[in-house]
Amino acid sequence: MTAITHFNIKGLTEVQVLEARRNHGGNSLDYKKESGFFAALKSIAKEPMVLLLLATSSIYFISGKTGDGIFMASAILLVVAISLYQNSRSRNALEKLKDLTQPVCKVIRSGDIQEVTSEELVLGDSLMIEEGTAIAADGTIVHSNDFSVDESILTGESLSVYKDKDSDKNEVYRGTTVAGGLAIITITAIGNKTRLGEIGKSLEDIQEEKTPLERQINSFVKKMVIAGVLVFSIVWAINYFQSYSFTSSLIEALTLAMSILPEEIPVAFTTFMALGAWRLMKLGIVVKQMKTVETLGSATKICTDKTGTLTENKMTLAKVFTLVDSKITETAAIASDTEKELVRLSMWASEPIPFDPMEIALHQVYKTTNITDERPDFKLVHEYPLDGKPPMMTHIFEDTSGNRIIAAKGAPEAMLEVSDLTEVQQKQIENALESLTGEGFRVLGVGEADFKGKDYPKRQQDFKFSFKGIIAFYDPPKKNITQVLEDFYSAGIQVKIITGDNATTTGAIAKQVGFKGFEKSISGEALMQLSDAEIQKIVTDTNVFTRMFPEAKLKIIEALKTNKEIVAMIGDGVNDGPALKAAHIGVAMGTKGTEIAKQAASLILKEDDLSKLVDAVAMGRRIYANLKKAIQYIISIHIPIILTVFLPLALGWIYPNIFSPIHIIFLELIMGPTCSIIYENEPIEANSMLEKPRAFTSTFFNMKELATSIIQGVVIAVGSLFVYQYAVWQGYNEALTRTMVFTLLIVANIVLTLVNRSFYYSVLTTLKYKNKLVPLIIAITIGITVVLLFVKPVTDFFQFERPDFLQILMSCAAGFLSVIWYEAVKWRKRLRE
Repeated sequence: MTAITHFNIKGLTEVQVLEARRNHGGNSLDYKKESGFFAALKSIAKEPMVLLLLATSSIYFISGKTGDGIFMASAILLVVAISLYQNSRSRNALEKLKDLTQPVCKVIRSGDIQEVTSEELVLGDSLMIEEGTAIAADGTIVHSNDFSVDESILTGESLSVYKDKDSDKNEVYRGTTVAGGLAIITITAIGNKTRLGEIGKSLEDIQEEKTPLERQINSFVKKMVIAGVLVFSIVWAINYFQSYSFTSSLIEALTLAMSILPEEIPVAFTTFMALGAWRLMKLGIVVKQMKTVETLGSATKICTDKTGTLTENKMTLAKVFTLVDSKITETAAIASDTEKELVRLSMWASEPIPFDPMEIALHQVYKTTNITDERPDFKLVHEYPLDGKPPMMTHIFEDTSGNRIIAAKGAPEAMLEVSDLTEVQQKQIENALESLTGEGFRVLGVGEADFKGKDYPKRQQDFKFSFKGIIAFYDPPKKNITQVLEDFYSAGIQVKIITGDNATTTGAIAKQVGFKGFEKSISGEALMQLSDAEIQKIVTDTNVFTRMFPEAKLKIIEALKTNKEIVAMIGDGVNDGPALKAAHIGVAMGTKGTEIAKQAASLILKEDDLSKLVDAVAMGRRIYANLKKAIQYIISIHIPIILTVFLPLALGWIYPNIFSPIHIIFLELIMGPTCSIIYENEPIEANSMLEKPRAFTSTFFNMKELATSIIQGVVIAVGSLFVYQYAVWQGYNEALTRTMVFTLLIVANIVLTLVNRSFYYSVLTTLKYKNKLVPLIIAITIGITVVLLFVKPVTDFFQFERPDFLQILMSCAAGFLSVIWYEAVKWRKRLRE
């Protein structure tokens, strides 16, 4: 059997593999790329906040305030260190994801089939490539069955090219994909020496398009930068014409510019997306594209194949129906010659090297039911690939004596069309099909033809077939699939089945697993007869789509997208590729999925477990909600800083410049970790998977949420300015006034962090959330504040004054009250719902 399977190809020995790797290297594409560290450093150097810090530090040094200059320079180093750390975490997460998405290849080495990663391939390896796989190296075909390749990545040609070892087109290239059949190739080029490797530099330079959310956030930050420049100019002018001091007025203007810049927002976005992908990876979900993370939580429709997603994809030949005997027999009870002949013909209609679960099952049953194994004696001389709507396939074998076998299998409807049958026979077949499909079996018709001569018909449908019978496979539903469907329904997500199987079989399996809408279905052919407007209506109220082919699947996805749905498409086959690519979220199966499906998808479920997609949707909702909380927090806490710096100056209060750049940057350093670290680590809220997905049209900053953040910020500013005026009324000096206002902002920052952990549940509920970073960050913040207020050298440097107990109490109470009021809003919201 080894000789049959490998066509007497032994491949390289382990010694030869090691020697080839030593002489020619591994199969990886290596280009000179800028170090991630230096690229990150360049990016940070362009950040407006860093440029402002550099300018301020320089002014301090020039004006002789060396201490302040050193502090600002230290702040620059700290900001850069934090940014590099965040960048490093993001980069490391993405590198791990790249490793996981590396394709696995089958090679023949020392006469055995082995699975290795694409990078482990060496020159001279015997590589097996089959339908749905991406070709990992250049090579020459040494054996093939019905083999065709999609070379559009290199040539731009959309049509697949048929190839075999005897034609002048006997070479295959890295990056192309197998459209049909199977081949064994000898690798002739690897890594940068492949044709793709030689043109790969241009592929490396392609920039990834920014996502809608990324564009929204960048647009918001740019607007804030423009506002910062305008306010900077106004404040500088006011200060200058009051003091006529160029440097001091410039420093005060820079103070306000710093307070306006929300530089934490883009950092938070990048961190949340990358770490979200890393968290998904730990759950067994590989994210290939960052944009998937932000889209996951908003999925409204999930389109899934039946085989391998709802079912185990463990095909067993369960029953056979022979037309001659006109009876259905279980596989274990196969005894008659006609039943054995049906299994034999089914095997001959399959690939000589089977890779499809059904064909593997047929080869196994053939071995157990037929005493003599004829496979070594017959050679495949002609084949017709799987085609037609519904599809069928035909193989022609001959032995050395000229004995010929022409066997075909396919959808029963396809086999019925090409067979001459009496009305009685047709009725018998229809009854058998109704019985088998009603039990959820997947059925194939089997036929045989007789043909003399070598001038084979152009189309397999032109043979005159004799219908022999039906073979029925059982693919059991996955054990957890009913719970998975219930989880999707609870989350407000509608599920649709898109399958190549027939309506009765699909309906039976759908009913078994508790699928909503199993009673109503439409076929691919019927769907393609409809107008686009009609399809848009059909996809709204129909949940089962049968006898689907690539064009029909694509039509469904496009229609759902036109209906403003966020679509996730789950698939594992070659014909799922276009739909996976077109969907907002393409999901491929990691174990049984073809390489074409994995390439087209943006998400890969490593263990083929659909429950992981529920986890992915939950994670998507969690990431989106936490990012929103972080950005709302940033907006809220920036407003009081801006107003506390600007209003005393604009209104000519007694202490017009209450804060200097060192105070602002210190507040920034406290706020940065709060939003990026605490909120990223927040658990999912209890009601997240019971809410409907967010609407397609909603923007990240909708007016209601933005208004909430602005009002929160304004109330904190009112508290801050109240304490300012209270201190002035009490006759406190500038240092003590500054201390009280600064303390209030720190307290407000801590309370806001806790209150905004949920915009629905109370702070008493969220305190029970498991997030070890919350007490840690708050303890560090309080510790630093204590040092600032009570360690004299530090207090003097920051131009503070040690407050007494009542002054601290006043600041803390005002800070607490300026935030805690929002709990009443949340209470009313819960009461209404």
